[in-house]
Amino acid sequence: MDLMGMMKKAQAMQAKLQEAQDELGRLEVEGASGGGMVSVVMTAKGELKTVRIDPSLMTPADREILEDLIIAAFADAKGKADRAAAEKMQSLTAGLPLPPGMKLPF
Repeated sequence: MDLMGMMKKAQAMQAKLQEAQDELGRLEVEGASGGGMVSVVMTAKGELKTVRIDPSLMTPADREILEDLIIAAFADAKGKADRAAAEKMQSLTAGLPLPPGMKLPF
């Protein structure tokens, strides 16, 4: 076994993982609810960037509906962010001899 070769491969993989994490921090996804009346933009790492609310929802009577729509839009964006992150990690770890169910980063 070539220990130095394994160390170089591990370092290269660590660099690729860091690059992927950085990319996920820049990748933005949008989630929407209420037929697009509420939308949120977040990074694929889960950082909320913007919330947009249709002005017609800005009435005291619609407060609870608005709150629910914001939560739904966030959940929509979070699902998209999780899928984007999983796809990125899957492409990065393709061909690695990882045990079934083991995910990176550790």
